[in-house]
Amino acid sequence: MDIALVGVPYDGAIEAKSGARQGPRQIRDMSSMMRANHSITLPILRAIAVDHSVGLVHIDAHTDCCDEEMNSKYSHGTPFRRAVEEGILDPKRTIQIGIRGAANSDECWEFGPKHGIRIVYIEEFTKLGIEKVIAEVKRVVGEDPTYVSFDIDSIDPSFAPGTGTPEIGGITTIEAQGLIRGLRGLNLAGADVVEVSPPFDSSGNTALIGATIMYEILCILAERISA
Repeated sequence: MDIALVGVPYDGAIEAKSGARQGPRQIRDMSSMMRANHSITLPILRAIAVDHSVGLVHIDAHTDCCDEEMNSKYSHGTPFRRAVEEGILDPKRTIQIGIRGAANSDECWEFGPKHGIRIVYIEEFTKLGIEKVIAEVKRVVGEDPTYVSFDIDSIDPSFAPGTGTPEIGGITTIEAQGLIRGLRGLNLAGADVVEVSPPFDSSGNTALIGATIMYEILCILAERISA
């Protein structure tokens, strides 16, 4: 990297009022207001899939395969369509889990099946159960490099209300943990947890769930790296 920013939460040299240790975190928090941001998953996939396309385990309420949202081709609802178009995501090695809710058009639903993406709608997820869904994941992605994207709105808003696009009828926290733990042994190339929006959940529970899911993912990534 050319530039690295490192926060140092340190109060040891403070003479009077302590609190400078909280400075780096709040500066990072406020920096989110500095510039507009697009979806993070697409640029990560571009970096990972330099030499070959990757598979995907996408846990979400939405397919994120729209062509445009709010007159933009680069938004949180379009990344996987762009990734398929760019050849960095293999649609035939992609599975989307927990999909539900309404949409303004059919394009978000039609793109996936048309290109070979396996969609497990929430109704099928409930019917099959965790073990059979995990078996289907392994069948679809195979042994080649695979990315995991976990959108917090995959979880029912009764557990995780802190997101911009909540959809009722989602998966539970224990089901989410079971899904992630079931990915052990896959050839994981990276992962993300997205769309946690603290202003919509003053309890902090959504952020807690996000942190816990990321911890679960890091555990299986670390196991993969050390193998």
